[in-house]
Amino acid sequence: MHSCCQTSTDNPTKSIQCPVCYQKGKTIQLITLKSLLQPTALETIYPELTYTFCANSSCEVVYFSDEQTFGKDMLKVSVFQKDAALEVPVCYCFGWTRERLIQAVQENQNPIDHIREQIQAGRCGCEVNNPQGACCLGNVTSFIRSLDKI
Repeated sequence: MHSCCQTSTDNPTKSIQCPVCYQKGKTIQLITLKSLLQPTALETIYPELTYTFCANSSCEVVYFSDEQTFGKDMLKVSVFQKDAALEVPVCYCFGWTRERLIQAVQENQNPIDHIREQIQAGRCGCEVNNPQGACCLGNVTSFIRSLDKI
């Protein structure tokens, strides 16, 4: 079993366009949908299809395939890329919300080091916790950098 925060060469990432906003998305593992879709949405997936994550903040679609889409309202969690609220997680595995990250930076703490330590200890589960189905460290880093511009 590989770490969720390492790139796998077994299942290369494909880029496919969202049928609503036409931006490129990233292919995700089926386990991500199974973990994060509400039961009524989960009952409609086609396991044989390839699903893709749409990160466009202005698009209501979170996941799509050639045959169907799943919107924000069909997930068990809020999606960082699509919900700007302070209480939305940036790091889903270890509970780092925007609000918590802001507080940590103000207190001169380094959340990135904390998250890296947890990843190295084999504790992350991004493929089942993070709606994008991949490591959140890039999101955390970008968010913290954006605080410097405020």
